[in-house]
Amino acid sequence: MKIKKILWLILGFIGLGLGALGAVLPILPTVPFLLLAAVSFAKSSDKLNNWFINTKLYKNNLESYVKGQGMSFKSKVKVIITVTLLIAIGLTLMLIKGIYIPCIILAIVWVTHIVYFTFYVKTYKLD
Repeated sequence: MKIKKILWLILGFIGLGLGALGAVLPILPTVPFLLLAAVSFAKSSDKLNNWFINTKLYKNNLESYVKGQGMSFKSKVKVIITVTLLIAIGLTLMLIKGIYIPCIILAIVWVTHIVYFTFYVKTYKLD
C-alpha cells in the first residue's frame, strides 16, 4: 500500500471518529468531518468507501448533500449555530489578547459560511 493511501486512510478514520462524536455532541459539527471521511476513504480504498457510504451515519448526515439535494432546514440551522458559537469563542479570545487582523479574517470566514449555507445550499423538507 502506498504511503499516500495510508495517509488518506488515517485521515478518513480521524474524520469518521470526529464525525461520530459530532453526531452525539452538540458543540462538535458532524458534516465537515464526515465530508473529510468520505473524501479520504474515496481516495484510499474502494472497499472502505463502499462501506462508509452504506453506514447510517453517512445516509443520515451526508447522502442528500453529496447527491446535490441539499440539507434539511434543521441541519442547516445546527451547522450555522455550531460554527457561529465556535467562531464567537475564537473571536472573543483573540479580541481579549488584542489580535485584530486574524479577527477580521475569521469574521470574513463566518460571513462567507452564513451566506453559503443560506443562499447556496438547497433546503429540502423532511418527509
